[in-house]
Amino acid sequence: MSISTPSSQPGPELQTGNVQHRGFSRAFYVANLMEIFERLAWYGFFAVSSVYMTTPSAQGGVGFTDLERGAVQGIIPFFLYLLPVLTGALGDQLGYRKMFLLSFAIMAPGYYLLGQAQSFWPFFAALSLVALGAACFKPVVVGTISHSTNDSNRGLGFGIFYTMVNIGGFLGPLLAGALRAISWDAVFMMSACWILVNFIPVLWFYRDPPSLKREKAPLSNVIREAQSVLGNGRFALTLLIAVLLLMCSGVEVLSYAQAFSCIGLWLVINLIWDRIASKVGPSSVSWWAQPMRVSNVRFALYLAIIAGFWTVYNQLFYTLPLFIRDYVDTRDLLNFIAWFGEDAVSFFAYVDSTQLQEAVQALHAQLHGGTQPAAEALRLEWVHLKVNVPASELSALMTHLQSLEVLTTIQLQQFTSALLAYRQINPEYLINLDFAAIVLLQILVSYLCQRIRPFYVLTAGLVVMCCAFALMAVELTATGGAVIVTVILLIALGEMLTSPKSQEYVASIAPPSQAALYMGYYFVSMALGFLFAGFLSGWSYATLVQQDGRPDLMWALFGGLALLTAIALYLFNRYVIEGSTHEISSAPQTS
Repeated sequence: MSISTPSSQPGPELQTGNVQHRGFSRAFYVANLMEIFERLAWYGFFAVSSVYMTTPSAQGGVGFTDLERGAVQGIIPFFLYLLPVLTGALGDQLGYRKMFLLSFAIMAPGYYLLGQAQSFWPFFAALSLVALGAACFKPVVVGTISHSTNDSNRGLGFGIFYTMVNIGGFLGPLLAGALRAISWDAVFMMSACWILVNFIPVLWFYRDPPSLKREKAPLSNVIREAQSVLGNGRFALTLLIAVLLLMCSGVEVLSYAQAFSCIGLWLVINLIWDRIASKVGPSSVSWWAQPMRVSNVRFALYLAIIAGFWTVYNQLFYTLPLFIRDYVDTRDLLNFIAWFGEDAVSFFAYVDSTQLQEAVQALHAQLHGGTQPAAEALRLEWVHLKVNVPASELSALMTHLQSLEVLTTIQLQQFTSALLAYRQINPEYLINLDFAAIVLLQILVSYLCQRIRPFYVLTAGLVVMCCAFALMAVELTATGGAVIVTVILLIALGEMLTSPKSQEYVASIAPPSQAALYMGYYFVSMALGFLFAGFLSGWSYATLVQQDGRPDLMWALFGGLALLTAIALYLFNRYVIEGSTHEISSAPQTS
């Protein structure tokens, strides 16, 4: 995943006690090291979060429904990406070192408690702790890189930092996949340990950059600054209530129909309110009595449009792992991996033979108890054991088991060996190809696109993502590992094109005097994207896939959203940007 572009605040050319000419200061290297460990912890959990939350408690998961999973994955990251607006200001006041210590003190117990939570609200609360700690960490680590670089090395500095993000993102899922072969608890304990390790560099080696000038501005000033970009208090209140109503549907306090009805009613009330407020008098009246005002319509539109990209992109982590686990046959990839030996197969497709034998014994007892499960339901139950056995084979297995009055040890071993032929690669290992591609190719892609206007690169990235999901929609009857690898690499290419350029595009439409401020609020598009991605994933997987049996419609929905975002971006650039008197610079900055 990408990171936000930092403030354009220049770093010092020479620092007393922290010498920095064209090289980097010690704080720069310490911050990059801490970023790797923090990403190891986050992506070690995030890459397997969908699988863990929907794994039954009997297999070590928490057994959430897809709607519950979608609510968690939508609401928590939404606040994670909004809070840096405030936590960044807090870091400027307290100092970066104290903020790092605070973030680690919050995150470490949060990750540990995730593994202990066995129901929805305790899990929600534990993940909220992780999000709060991460929101404290994000702005100060980016701020450290900004203060530790100067005009001569800033581009290289952030290129290195972006690489560290993706190295952590690449290694985290690999380690998590190996650890969950031991137990799910081990995944969360390891994430907590990565955060605890970060106390060593921050306590022993990190010092606040000398160029950091702590700002004592009150919180009210930060809020007023936000309004100068997005809108007044009435506008913020209208959006906040609408988002909270949507969240109520996510946690099933309201149905989606009720939530959208309430949102529509709330918007109508506000439109009527505006008509009345516009006749009251000057803007000196109380904020709640003023009409809604959007400070910069163009920027608000851009954030809303680019949220579509984040909504689609996050299906790589939210929906695709579940679909791989439940419906994709990855044995073609395992046949390739087998060339590297049985140890490689066991690593990428580990199956607990003891659990599998227990499942066969339980099925035998169930059949002789007079209950015969549906073959498809049994298949979806056994995918949690990492075997994806066709329903026809399961029907034959049940017939055979029913004919046996007694299941001998030898027969049990034979059945288990036959089932092992259907073992599957862990989804997180396949998703990890996204990070691998970015680490290997991002610099090349950025170099090739550096002279192309951001708008064209943005649109191309969204079209590539549309093609990826379209491939999923049309290849469902023969979805194997090779198709999934192609889809993931296409999504990675779309990210490499869109994510860096989406930030560059902000700089091209922002007023020059407010470029840094606008870049800070780029997080809003990510927050909205995570929110919509979580809810859309939960609803579509539960309804279109599991209930209606139409995964093609789900993938077509995601592909259509990517295409719709590309079209909206084209119209925005054509009629709002190019059609305005404020022209975009014809010489865009290099990513």
